[in-house]
Amino acid sequence: MRRVHGVRPARLAGVTALLGAIVACGSSEAGAGDASPGPDTAQASPTARPSPSHARFVEEIEWADGRRVGMYYAAKRGLMEQHQDTAGGAWSKPRLVHATTSDPCQGITLKAFEGGTVAAIADWGPYCSDGEPPMESIAAVGTKNLSKWDTKLKESFDGWAKVEASDGVERLTFTRSSTEWLTRLRWSRTDGFGEVEDIRR
Repeated sequence: MRRVHGVRPARLAGVTALLGAIVACGSSEAGAGDASPGPDTAQASPTARPSPSHARFVEEIEWADGRRVGMYYAAKRGLMEQHQDTAGGAWSKPRLVHATTSDPCQGITLKAFEGGTVAAIADWGPYCSDGEPPMESIAAVGTKNLSKWDTKLKESFDGWAKVEASDGVERLTFTRSSTEWLTRLRWSRTDGFGEVEDIRR
């Protein structure tokens, strides 16, 4: 029995030394990970898609074939857009869709349609986050693999609520409804945007 007791502490000491080495290695890696990650690292996905130059989109959508498009507000510049021409491919350079120096509101609405068409709704105004109506509201439509964007600005307006397609994607209609009025804006592939219509209910 004395022999067993004499050997056991030596074995425990060896195990303790081994565990100490493992913990030391782990702590050095944890220390390296304490550094704040860059914007691309923070947005990295398990699929390791190529990162856009602007890592945090306000809104991002995906077509059925895997292509993606994202938009964000650039301070004192306006509404910016980037997209992928192929699924998992490189992101396009940032494009300025609407220029303004106004304060952006919180959200952007994006809706993708067949054929690579995208509709966007974005708003600007100093007190939007407090419930005040925007001072600038943009309806935008991107076509031809997003190489072309049509835009229509409406000022001092509550902002467009939704957009729907008709005739395939040849025509889009942006709308906002209230108890008394339907505000409507139509876009066609051939003629672009028409005039804003206020229709009494």
